[in-house]
Amino acid sequence: MTKTKTSRRISPTAGPDERWITQLLRDMRGRRIAVIGDLMLDEWYWGNVRRISPEAPVPVVEVRDHTYTLGGAGNVANNLAALGAHVSVFGVIGDDDAGQRMLELFHALHVDTRGVVRMRSRPTTQKMRIVAHNQQVVRADRESTAAVDGRMLTSIRRTLASLDGAIDGVVISDYGKGLIGASLIQCIRAFRNRPIVTGDPKPENIDAFAGVDWIAPNASEAERASGITVKNDADLARAAKALMARTRAKHVLVTRGEHGMTLFGASKRPLWVPAMARQVYDVSGAGDTVMSTLTLALAAGAPVERAVTLANVAAGVVVEKLGTATATPEEIVRFAVLAGVAQPVARGGKGTRDRRR
Repeated sequence: MTKTKTSRRISPTAGPDERWITQLLRDMRGRRIAVIGDLMLDEWYWGNVRRISPEAPVPVVEVRDHTYTLGGAGNVANNLAALGAHVSVFGVIGDDDAGQRMLELFHALHVDTRGVVRMRSRPTTQKMRIVAHNQQVVRADRESTAAVDGRMLTSIRRTLASLDGAIDGVVISDYGKGLIGASLIQCIRAFRNRPIVTGDPKPENIDAFAGVDWIAPNASEAERASGITVKNDADLARAAKALMARTRAKHVLVTRGEHGMTLFGASKRPLWVPAMARQVYDVSGAGDTVMSTLTLALAAGAPVERAVTLANVAAGVVVEKLGTATATPEEIVRFAVLAGVAQPVARGGKGTRDRRR
């Protein structure tokens, strides 16, 4: 897609100046963020292929490593922890080995898991991937997408309500597994001390996100959620406007893959930030990195343009890694220097601070 003439643009090549990034990353450390969403365990088999099976025309993968990582909302928590945040996570897992492994991974990150509920009636959502020669060969899913039991939701809401005044931001990570609904978001909206609230909604669940501050769909999700076919930037702007009207969100950040990101707000022209990755190995979890970095930067009081630029840099770091990954502050600064990231002052005006804390 091409940019419209009325869009503002942040250039990644206007000259290196990583000082603002270094300072913002310092300001982000220690911020308290709650993550609410669908928790998943990612299981990885890594290997090589040297022959085809004699039993069927499929590759035989010689496994050389077997690892586990946090996926879904768990990957959001992992990204936040990598950036130095104090994280509380809310969701459901099964009463099974995969659920226990998730808890161990969270505890290793010092993530507060008091909001995690174990359920005997459903399995922990688990994604098993086999990767050979840096290419994913197959994925197998084990999950339930049934709505979470009302008693469990009540327990989660009760724990969430106890954080009123104790958190700086909330990320709502919706993967369509039956947890996220209007009642959880209304619980946050009822806080007397309102934190920054960002959401990554599934298109079919967009109405549940009414009242959040930011939503960050990808281009396909924006099209599906708005019902507007997107063929150019004007269509994308209309879709974003429809989503803002429908959710009452102050900002819609549309991630557009190789086309970067476009930020829409009620009172500003669209802000386009070009993609920055030098080599894309895997986009798995890149949206989680964007949400994590964006929310944490906003919670630290960053101006909107800086928060979006930093999220874009972090996404550039993780897509150069294979598998769900995180971006550390050191990696972000190094990437920004190599990419020549400048002070993010958009054409036509200075950055504005999002003051809702």
